Amino acid sequence: MAAFALGLENGADGVELDVRLARDGVPVVIHDSTLRRTGLCEGVVAKMASKELGGTGVGDWFNRAHPKLARDEYGREAIPTLDQVFNFFNTQNRTNDRVIYVEMKEDKTREENPDLPAPVVQLINDHNLQNRVIVVSFNLKALTQIKQIDPSIRTGALFEPKRSSARFLSGHRLIAAAVDCGADEILLHRLMATSRLVELAADKSLSSVVWTVDDRKWISRADRLRIHALITNNPAVMR
Repeated sequence: MAAFALGLENGADGVELDVRLARDGVPVVIHDSTLRRTGLCEGVVAKMASKELGGTGVGDWFNRAHPKLARDEYGREAIPTLDQVFNFFNTQNRTNDRVIYVEMKEDKTREENPDLPAPVVQLINDHNLQNRVIVVSFNLKALTQIKQIDPSIRTGALFEPKRSSARFLSGHRLIAAAVDCGADEILLHRLMATSRLVELAADKSLSSVVWTVDDRKWISRADRLRIHALITNNPAVMR
């Protein structure tokens, strides 16, 4: 939550976050499938209740890894639920126009991850964030599920070079895969964001988003290629 607040303070137009299901079916906001890296403890997210995860500290690792940026309050950060994050964006001043990219993480033991889309859609609608949330995933079947539940919610198909789903697809087939799952946007790793692929996406009315870019040269490149958005680790520098 501290990272979201700081990102907005530094001029970001929105945030990108990762969501997984806790054992009790509650979507929680965490990138990793375990607590080993950010929680500095053992534990599998899918096997823990959301209340237990909400009491797990996930800030000490940052303070240790980045002593020059460390703050005491970061040590009090815990794993939030998606409901808490949405509530933050609905209640904070000057955040009512900020967008939220919600990445549904894949469960490697159940790639289709059928249980995650429904509660994500429910929370988007509960918080009236249909116009501000874009649900994205590498799992295109999950994006199809989102559209089946609520066609009004914007979705984005994620691609990166190292994944087999993208590695063996030509530009045309990659765009076709995004279109077939009903995506509104295509999110490309920066090494894939060629002018040709962005043009192909535009031809199919797909907005192109590029991640993760921290080089300021991307500002002029994005303008030239008419890229819809850039996802960065450092919005202050990019601003």
